Amino acid sequence: MDREIYNKIETFMLDMMNDFAHDSLHIYRVLHHALDISITHGEINRDVLIASCLLHDIGRNLQFQNPQLCHAVEGGKMAYAYMKKLGWSENLSAHVQSCITTHRFRIGNVPETIEAKILFDSDKLDVSGAIGIARSLIYRGQVGEPLYTVNDKRQIHDGANLADPESFFKEYHFKLTKVYDQFYTKEAAITAEKRKKIAVSFFAELQREVAIDNLNELLYL
Repeated sequence: MDREIYNKIETFMLDMMNDFAHDSLHIYRVLHHALDISITHGEINRDVLIASCLLHDIGRNLQFQNPQLCHAVEGGKMAYAYMKKLGWSENLSAHVQSCITTHRFRIGNVPETIEAKILFDSDKLDVSGAIGIARSLIYRGQVGEPLYTVNDKRQIHDGANLADPESFFKEYHFKLTKVYDQFYTKEAAITAEKRKKIAVSFFAELQREVAIDNLNELLYL
């Protein structure tokens, strides 16, 4: 990609990043993963891939303000308009929009092109392993959710029940454990499988360390 174009896209992206869990460093990690994965694949439009990686989370602020919106869909529209403004063709701008629209694994929009699949995988890698745990904890704090919740008997909700209150424990079960099931590139799948062991071990230890089932007994010694 032309350096001047890269700088313009990067500057536009940086102006949009105000979420600590989805900050510019997340963007650069995703871009790094994507370029690394792309090395072993043949026909790839690197310009589309780079632009899509840089802009894939620019819709986050809109979703944060209105949870009914999808940051992937909204970000895709914004990216399309910006790339057209930079002088990119209709086809290339639409390709960037498609990559961004389909990068969010929880809404069911399936990536079709190799560029979209690489972005999808690269973004998911940043939700895996230790980095995924850390980012999820930051985000749960930003939206005002606790690490875990307890019932009226002070027993911990493990988060595996859909009816449990929102918490990091619930996020772990309903998002972080599912991120390993679907990767489109073998490179990402191999990396994710290695990271999975770290995440599973961390959560098991966290559950042990916060166990308070005997709190009532201790209070009334």
